[in-house]
Amino acid sequence: MIARLKYVSLVVLVFQTTTLVLTMRYSRTLKEDGPRYLASSAVVVAEVMKSTACILLVFKDSSYNLRALNRVLQDEIIKKPMETLKLAIPSGIYTLQNNLLYIALSNLDAATYQVTYQLKIITTAMFSVTMLGKKLSIYQWIALILLMAGVALVQWPADTADSEKKDSPTGSPLVGLLAVLTACVSSGFAGVYFEKILKETKQSIWVRNIQLGCFGTLFGLMAVFIYEGEHVRQHGMLQGFNKITWIVVSLQALGGLVVAVVIKYADNILKGFAASLSIILSTVISYLLLQDFVPTSLFFVGTVFVLVATFLYGYDPRPKGIVMKA
Repeated sequence: MIARLKYVSLVVLVFQTTTLVLTMRYSRTLKEDGPRYLASSAVVVAEVMKSTACILLVFKDSSYNLRALNRVLQDEIIKKPMETLKLAIPSGIYTLQNNLLYIALSNLDAATYQVTYQLKIITTAMFSVTMLGKKLSIYQWIALILLMAGVALVQWPADTADSEKKDSPTGSPLVGLLAVLTACVSSGFAGVYFEKILKETKQSIWVRNIQLGCFGTLFGLMAVFIYEGEHVRQHGMLQGFNKITWIVVSLQALGGLVVAVVIKYADNILKGFAASLSIILSTVISYLLLQDFVPTSLFFVGTVFVLVATFLYGYDPRPKGIVMKA
């Protein structure tokens, strides 16, 4: 049963990651009449959907008993204010990260974004070393060097006449790159901080996600009214929402749940395989369907470096016969 859950969760992760990037890219470049949907509003809606789903999962774990659900929420969230407040930091950073991803995909094609975003492996590794005291193996250090080289090749400017003449919906590549790099740093720090909290307490992953979602909704609403207040007053918070937008926010909400399941059941090798497969699928679909991306030889070489680095970082050289006790 656990083995089945492991592979099912990874298949869902590949599907969620690939479709989220592609649909988000499509939704940010689609030309429509009327105002475009606000990225900050989409982030808030996704947080509300994720929190609601987590509450339903806790309700299921409470044997569908409303009193038991209320007791869990009271005991684990309301009566432990300091524990709950610890989640404000990663929640705020995740909210920033989610907004940055919309900016990145408004300015970069899906394939370039997917490959470049793998730099979060480097930032996560660095924060794991400094915050958790982890030690990296020689394979992991080699993987980080390969990863940096691969992303550098992918981001290397193509100086062909075709790329200059191409009429593409891509905005500013520099803005997109800066958004991805900032998202990588925030993802690394928030992920390691969240891992540290999970290891220090015994609370359910779903309860922790409810706490994250509550703070995320609060921070997201602050961003909406601070930066988009005028637009909200004119056209409403859900302006520009259509079927594609609802698919995007649903996939974004699903992502938080899938990652929680993958953390519980999958290992690094399989997560690396999922990330690599998602990169390949995004590249092929971006080229064939969205037609906003023309791969170069440097892109292919860089992508191979990133794929190898992703696998190598999760490689465990210990013999399979050795069983490590928790």
